[in-house]
Amino acid sequence: MQHREKENASIMYFIGTSTRQSSIMPLFPQWMRALGFENAKIKGIDLELHAKPEAYRKAVALIKNDPSSRGALVTTHKIDLYHAAKDMFDYLDPFAQNLEELSCLATRDGKLLGYAIDPISSGLAMKAFIPEGFWQKHKGEALIMGAGGSALAICTNLLNKDNGDNIPSRVIITNRSRPRLESARKKLQKMYPHAVVEYRHCPEPKHNDAALNLLKPYSLIVNATGLGKDRPGSPITHDGEFPPNSLAWDLNYRGDLLFLHQASRQKEKKSLHIEDGWTYFLHGWTQVISVVFDLQIDGATFDQLAKIAAAEQQKRTW
Repeated sequence: MQHREKENASIMYFIGTSTRQSSIMPLFPQWMRALGFENAKIKGIDLELHAKPEAYRKAVALIKNDPSSRGALVTTHKIDLYHAAKDMFDYLDPFAQNLEELSCLATRDGKLLGYAIDPISSGLAMKAFIPEGFWQKHKGEALIMGAGGSALAICTNLLNKDNGDNIPSRVIITNRSRPRLESARKKLQKMYPHAVVEYRHCPEPKHNDAALNLLKPYSLIVNATGLGKDRPGSPITHDGEFPPNSLAWDLNYRGDLLFLHQASRQKEKKSLHIEDGWTYFLHGWTQVISVVFDLQIDGATFDQLAKIAAAEQQKRTW
């Protein structure tokens, strides 16, 4: 782990919608002290959902040209920012190009580098709660509600050919917007042409209920819509029935978390495992910090940072 900090480059930007409310704000200085970066600071940039391209370009220009900038983490706007500003980057990693999204910006020697980190962080998060050999043993399915950057990142893990037979028997992706759904179809068909994936236009929660109610037992149900954090609500109604022995994962860890509450009501009856987005949050941030500040965060260091986060969590109402 590196402990030397460039004196004139110590700001990490955070592009989101409500950055001041994020748990990273009190956590970041504590984490950076633990990593040996005493003077590192974080600055939020709040943009409205689906902002105008010039707003994204202005944010990217700031990060690229600020001499104190080390880079940025992007939430919510990963796909829109990519399409608005991809020409402003000197390098885009393969995941960023294939998924057409950006979650991490890093400055190096006057150049701006772009990465899609979610395929890594979502994989680490799923490894923490999906039992080993789960898909091969139970032949369950995966319902991913939402077709944005996080949803596609999850698919890159579920459909990875290195998994062999340990993949869902079917993946269903739903979304309110047809264009976003079609974009997801094109990307995933190009990357995984032989995968069994269904794409369903679900403009209302009751349509997601219909997909949920037909799932096999031992399935994975993911709220990757932003509902419950970016906007109040849930992608399903109270009539949605979770399949038995399944995994309900909300990518949110703050907000009204209605989807988690709906799953909790069926937890005992359906023998559900319920997971919020906290571990995903930790992996997402630590992975991006490692790139932005050019350091290695090994398992022991991650555990240390997770303990700091848990202590901070006790101080707050989540």
